[in-house]
Amino acid sequence: MVIFFERLLFNPKGFWQRLIVFALSPLGSLFGEISYRLMLKKKPADCGIKTLSVGNLTLGGSGKTPLTAAIAALLPKPAIILRGYGRKSSGLIVVERKTPIEAAGDEALLYKRLVPNAIVIVSADRKAGVLKAAELGARQALLDDGFRHREIKKLDLLIRPHPEPSNRRVLPAGAYRLPEKAYALADIIAVESIDFTRASAVVNPTDRMVLVTAISRAGRLDPFLPNGVIAKYAFGDHHLFSRLECERIIERHNADSLLVTEKDAVKLEGFGFRLSLLTLSIELSETLKSKVLSYLLNP
Repeated sequence: MVIFFERLLFNPKGFWQRLIVFALSPLGSLFGEISYRLMLKKKPADCGIKTLSVGNLTLGGSGKTPLTAAIAALLPKPAIILRGYGRKSSGLIVVERKTPIEAAGDEALLYKRLVPNAIVIVSADRKAGVLKAAELGARQALLDDGFRHREIKKLDLLIRPHPEPSNRRVLPAGAYRLPEKAYALADIIAVESIDFTRASAVVNPTDRMVLVTAISRAGRLDPFLPNGVIAKYAFGDHHLFSRLECERIIERHNADSLLVTEKDAVKLEGFGFRLSLLTLSIELSETLKSKVLSYLLNP
């Protein structure tokens, strides 16, 4: 079901999928225009700290998390502020390594692991998060998915997917959260394979691995999968796995291990199953690195 809806929004095929998209198009156009105009009405305020937003116009799967982590790793004392999708808490929380996943969300704990020196804050109110980061002594703030938060003075980096979805419509008719004209509001447009590249590796591979993942557009992992993957299971983005469902998958396929991404691993490590880790790292082009650092490190 998850894969069906992702295909419908990103690359619809067949008569019925195209008909559904066509029927929802007027609603998507209306939603996109209203969202765009509301965003433009916001007036940016200086929060006292250099702030960079890393975002995208489409739904997840563009590499936003690893790109944000790669930029943060270049900074002396950064803060990463994100909403914390999938968490069961509310308000602003400063995330530590031992913060329960229910309170922090999977992405926040992943950031804490990837960039140990970063202050990680989850807050639906991104401005409050940036102000808290400044209070805690951070020198730079990175907003994960902060493009629409124009009440904050910041540099806006938008990731443009490559290849782009064939369906360019706005939700609920397509994969875009804002109309494409919003790209013109960004300060930097980053395109994979031009402005950054990904590299993958598998830690602790086995002969019989089952891919179990809860990331958006799980099919994008296919080019990075190693030999030995005997089955694949894709759950909804930010899905909280249960021990029982993982146990059943292992037994069903007589698997030696579960192959998981780093984002999935933070939710599965406590279960005691053998995990094979699919790591994805980002390398920034010198041009992109120069643009970002010249803004964040200069007074």
